[in-house]
Amino acid sequence: MRETVVTIRSAILVVVVAGVATACGSDTPTTPSTPATPAVSFSQQIQAPILTPTCAGCHTDEGRTPSGGLNLKAGASYAQLVNVASTAKAGATRVIPGNPSGSYLVQKLEGAADIVGLRMPRNGPPFLTDAQVATIRQWIQNGAPNN
Repeated sequence: MRETVVTIRSAILVVVVAGVATACGSDTPTTPSTPATPAVSFSQQIQAPILTPTCAGCHTDEGRTPSGGLNLKAGASYAQLVNVASTAKAGATRVIPGNPSGSYLVQKLEGAADIVGLRMPRNGPPFLTDAQVATIRQWIQNGAPNN
């Protein structure tokens, strides 16, 4: 009987030591990791391919007053969007870092029921693609960095 207890203890010790050795040499994390949120560059993924060609035609101060008082040309747009109150809808903020659904820009682009005026861009349909809106949403979710 005593030999059986010693054998069982020895077997348990071997399993524990083997487990520790395996864990120490493993490249696999022992805790689940959360996937990194994709970085979105304001200048390269929002301004250049979306705002400049689609929005800045009406929302510019070049030779005119920007539509809605919103200047979306390169170099001016970021300061006109992030943490800035909407001039069209009282209580709305154009871009709220970390809150895409609460950002009036997203609501205007998606045509939310309670927006003031028309869905943007005004010359749509076609409007922005789902991928373009998703990129803007991701940038806002990431904190709307000026990058």
